[in-house]
Amino acid sequence: MSLSVYRLSFRFLIAALALLSLSRLALCLWLSTRVGAVDGWTAVMIGGLRIDASLLAICTAVPLVAAPWIGHRPWAIRVSAWWYRIAFVLLAFLEVATPTFIGEYDTRPNRLFFEYLVSPKEVGGMLMSAYALELVIGALCVAAAVAFAGLWFPSRIRPHGTTARPDTHASSMRWRWRVPATLATALVVALLVRGTLAHRPINPSTVAFSSDALVNTLPVNSTYNVAHALYQTTSERSSRQAYGAMPMDQVTEIVRQASGLADIPIDPLRPTLHRQTPSRSRARPLHIVMIVQESLGAQFVAHLGGRALTPNLDKLAAEAWTFRQAYATGTRSARGLEALTTGFLPTPSEAVLKLPRAQAGFFTLASLLSRHGFRSRFVYGGEAHFDNMRAFFLGNGFDEVVDRRRFDAPKFIGTWGASDEDMFRQLDTLLTHDRDEAPQLTVAFTVSNHSPWEFPQDRIRPEGAEPGRDDAVRYADMALGEFFERARRSSYWSRTVFLVVADHDARAGGASLMPVNNFHIPAMILGADIPPKLDDRLISQVDLAPTLLSLAGVASTHPMPGADLTRRDPQRAIMQFGDNYGYLTPERLTVLAPGKTPREFSVDMASRQVGAELAPDPRRADVARAHALWAEWAYREQRYSLPTTVDAARTRHP
Repeated sequence: MSLSVYRLSFRFLIAALALLSLSRLALCLWLSTRVGAVDGWTAVMIGGLRIDASLLAICTAVPLVAAPWIGHRPWAIRVSAWWYRIAFVLLAFLEVATPTFIGEYDTRPNRLFFEYLVSPKEVGGMLMSAYALELVIGALCVAAAVAFAGLWFPSRIRPHGTTARPDTHASSMRWRWRVPATLATALVVALLVRGTLAHRPINPSTVAFSSDALVNTLPVNSTYNVAHALYQTTSERSSRQAYGAMPMDQVTEIVRQASGLADIPIDPLRPTLHRQTPSRSRARPLHIVMIVQESLGAQFVAHLGGRALTPNLDKLAAEAWTFRQAYATGTRSARGLEALTTGFLPTPSEAVLKLPRAQAGFFTLASLLSRHGFRSRFVYGGEAHFDNMRAFFLGNGFDEVVDRRRFDAPKFIGTWGASDEDMFRQLDTLLTHDRDEAPQLTVAFTVSNHSPWEFPQDRIRPEGAEPGRDDAVRYADMALGEFFERARRSSYWSRTVFLVVADHDARAGGASLMPVNNFHIPAMILGADIPPKLDDRLISQVDLAPTLLSLAGVASTHPMPGADLTRRDPQRAIMQFGDNYGYLTPERLTVLAPGKTPREFSVDMASRQVGAELAPDPRRADVARAHALWAEWAYREQRYSLPTTVDAARTRHP
């Protein structure tokens, strides 16, 4: 009987298991401080074996189940050999890429790994500029894996393992053993793939064990992690499956109560739809300009306790309504733009900019303000197809998108697009030439403070031999300061309200399920007749859009659950970190994790450090869960929108 396919499968299992285990061990040694801090060595290695067994069972399932029938045939041996070569090289490639990915995102490769593939030009330029050495080392390692796979999985193998021409006379398994062997193999493979006899099959949450989100990913090899993320994208991730279900009546009641809408009659189609009366009555509305700063966390900003790299922003803070406890809703630009332009709460799914049901008819500030005579535009130094920004904005009320291709002779173009100076010059030109009779909404998004941190070298002298993140922050701050110097002298200053806010921090990580300090961002409102003041209330990005409407003098009806900060104190922030959902109130943090019991922690708001775990409060957990569930429901049922003429035809109630 020819056992060639069985031998190839055995070789693959040994080689792949050794590769994944050694890689995991190396990562643990590299991150030994964090692994040791949660006493995680055993949990990581044993949990890793469970995940590896599941993945490798998937890889070997077809060859092993088919082996009793065709395992002796030369063509089956060749196909199996090539299959195992490709699988081994893929495993090696993703493990080789893991350290660099962890260094950038503080987690194993996940959905970001393939999401960036839709922008090969920008990402390729970033990798070549910032990670050239890592690319060379990675290429050499992958080449070694290819060579090893070619030798270790020969396509011509004799029954006893010597490489030569295939043994075409080898006998196959006897007929009476084929069916039992197939059934037994299929059963073993299925059990290994499932990974457990419990109700739900194994998944990354099965091996999560600590309060350190990065350490929780170490048991999950990178191929499994990416494949699992890819699988999740085939259907939008469900808050109900992740955090548990609640009756929608209860969800609606909690969210309306938290949004200050409990005493307002409910719209059956849109439970958060309400009338907002502005705190400023104006004869004509102000222009609204939202400046979204790329990756500008509080860690760089002196007036927020950071490293004093933004003197111009700090100067503006003294002249503006400055929020000292503002928090981003996520760690990606699309998530920040979601919160700022739509006021929508985060979910475990992608930001709505990328989701199919939000590409038309989804509420945005632009769709609302168009009903009040506003024109709107999105200004971006890069190419607006990134993160699906162009399609989303144009499909939901924005009149135009002005990206790099429409800039007037930009002076510096890097990997991610035109420099911040070029973007601000374009913004100033657009605002200067706006028609007086039409109010404008402008959302301007910067790019320079993004790796590989490219900017005009003659404008900011790098502190080191090569430009780095700190230099990019200094350059972005310089460009912002110069814009506001021009704006103050302009004709549009007195009739414009400006918001300056970050999309997210530069990175989020650390030994916490929810690194609160990495969600802390600058946010300030200035211009027109906005008086300066320091505001220490705890707020979220989702509160800024309703506040801008109020200051601009726009009376409107909309579904945004955020607070008008001129009238209401939300004293909460909502954050999505990977699959974890955080609900922060002063001195207390509730964290929801998929398949886990809600957990609560103390928080030192002065340092924004997560402290000791506290006894869980079921009521707080319900509030956190309700916000996640409501956002998913509102997206899925397309209830986050403005009233239309077809509403009468919709009879389904929440």
